[in-house]
Amino acid sequence: MTGELQLKKEIAELLASQKLAVLSTQSADGFAYASLIAFAAADDLQTIVLATPKATRKFANIKNNPKVSLLIDNRSNQEEDFHAAKAVTIMGVAEELQIAAPGNQLVSLYLRKHPYLDDFLRSPTTAFICIVVLRYYLVSHFQKVMELHMRNEDDPSVI
Repeated sequence: MTGELQLKKEIAELLASQKLAVLSTQSADGFAYASLIAFAAADDLQTIVLATPKATRKFANIKNNPKVSLLIDNRSNQEEDFHAAKAVTIMGVAEELQIAAPGNQLVSLYLRKHPYLDDFLRSPTTAFICIVVLRYYLVSHFQKVMELHMRNEDDPSVI
């Protein structure tokens, strides 16, 4: 298996094994704002989806600046985490999606991972967010960092 294929496999396994992530947005005054959120990732690693109430600071931050990052890790809060835990930082661009279309595959993706959030997702006060992934940084063995670029960030359609 090539290095890139192995890296994609490790990232996909980490994303599949976790239900929660830390979402980082930027406030209007330039500060990072971190929130714990439920997420789901597409199999091709191109897209991450999440839901949030529209009346939240994170949603206002996304509307103001769609560039976001996510941190997902498998730590157990034990000493062995310094050698065994993995964490991935995801950089991307967020966009609100409409969920009304029947057969929406991203909605199905989210609800397969979080079926207990169906009522929350379908509430008119909830925003369904799609993050177009630009790059991943996978950290393992405490300081081994691998980088995976998903898109050309110079493409004006990305942002």
